[in-house]
Amino acid sequence: MGTMRSPVRILTTAVATAVMLAVGVVAMAPLSSAAPLGSNLVGSALAAPHVYAGGGVLAFNAPALATPTMLPLNSVVVAQAANPVASENDEGYWLASADGGVYTVGNARFYGSLGALHLQGPVVAMAATPDGRGYWLVALDGGVFAFGDASFYGSMGGTPLNQPIVGMASTADGKGYWLVASDGGVFAFGDAPFLGSMGGTPLVAPVTGMASTHNGLGYWLVAGDGGIFTFGDAEFYGSTGGTVLNDPIVGMEPTPDDGGYYFVATDGGVFTEGDAVFNGSLGGGLDGNPHVVLPVAAITLDSDGSGYWLLDPDGFAYSFANPPDPDPSPTAAAIVSVAAAQVNADPDSGYFCNPYGPCEAWCALFATWVWERAGVPIPSYAFTGDIYSWAAANTGVLPPTAVPLPGDAVLYGTGPWSTSSSLHVGLVAQVWPDGAVVTVEGDAGPAKTGSLAVVVNGPYLPRDSDNYNGMPVYAFAIP
Repeated sequence: MGTMRSPVRILTTAVATAVMLAVGVVAMAPLSSAAPLGSNLVGSALAAPHVYAGGGVLAFNAPALATPTMLPLNSVVVAQAANPVASENDEGYWLASADGGVYTVGNARFYGSLGALHLQGPVVAMAATPDGRGYWLVALDGGVFAFGDASFYGSMGGTPLNQPIVGMASTADGKGYWLVASDGGVFAFGDAPFLGSMGGTPLVAPVTGMASTHNGLGYWLVAGDGGIFTFGDAEFYGSTGGTVLNDPIVGMEPTPDDGGYYFVATDGGVFTEGDAVFNGSLGGGLDGNPHVVLPVAAITLDSDGSGYWLLDPDGFAYSFANPPDPDPSPTAAAIVSVAAAQVNADPDSGYFCNPYGPCEAWCALFATWVWERAGVPIPSYAFTGDIYSWAAANTGVLPPTAVPLPGDAVLYGTGPWSTSSSLHVGLVAQVWPDGAVVTVEGDAGPAKTGSLAVVVNGPYLPRDSDNYNGMPVYAFAIP
């Protein structure tokens, strides 16, 4: 038997039919030190881990700035911001993690972080002040945190939002900023003018980021399908809206003269519009290898806009120590540790082949493999609904409205009955007080079906999973 939790957390219901799952999930994808951070390797897996140049941050016609580090980070890296006053021969950038930790690379200076605090919700984006002497962090709930010469002009923290915050941008003088939510709602603070939003307008895909024009009189919003929405003096140069993409767009950057912009997709594919110059991408896999597809979370331009960096959160090792487990147990700690150690690109090049079981869809094989090695006496299952059934009979399951704990399995879909209703499973690695989670998931994207990976996913709110992951959460299974 696994560790039994309080009956208040348990809801047992029907059993599921044992059949194979054949669906993966696209993963999206923080730091707590002032130490420089740079290249790293993908977490160890049963197959030899793939080490790649610039792991964590990969450069395309931009300088590779830092040396490799094996330091385990407390929470997943979620954002990057370039030093806006860097010179061509003296570049720098900041990285921020979901727990509000900030790391500096190159000539970017450290002005403080939230890494020692316990946040209500995870950080999801950051922006630098125009003089490079400060930065803001923004959390999923719209809370804003200012460091250095960045001033606080207000936030959405404590205000109910229709959808979570996904991005922010600064005005030209640094005396204001905008926040954007995934429904396209825009919130302006300080001297940032409100120039319009997509809030209340039905969208084909959720908004995933924003960027402001360099004079601060306009901004762009980008959606997951690459649709572009322009406001103020921001001009439209094209989009990928209506184009079938392998993976969703997760970020954008305008060129220095605002005459174009770049998009980046979860699989590292880079798209250019206007006068943006293509310098390469990870689309199709690292160095063209379709078995080494790295999940990308952001694109950042270098000082003169001649090159860019792509942020790969899975290129860092994680301890998942902040926020701490509110109900720590040896089993939960072991599950998170075992799962985190498996984060890697396609662990076996055969079609659906994997180190956790037969060559078949393997998200459930991975989850049960991790639980078993952490001391949970669960059989190896290929169907996610069987995890629900086993937990319902042995340890307990929770409704999707419950707050899980690290080590729990998150079950995606509408119910445990069949492969058309029980779609995917991940393992919870972190939980914030507001209920946001980070998961580790096997047989997950980005990559082609049959060549998927073990990835870090989130942070996201389980109630927003349909919007964030493309499928809802129907239950949590207790180990």
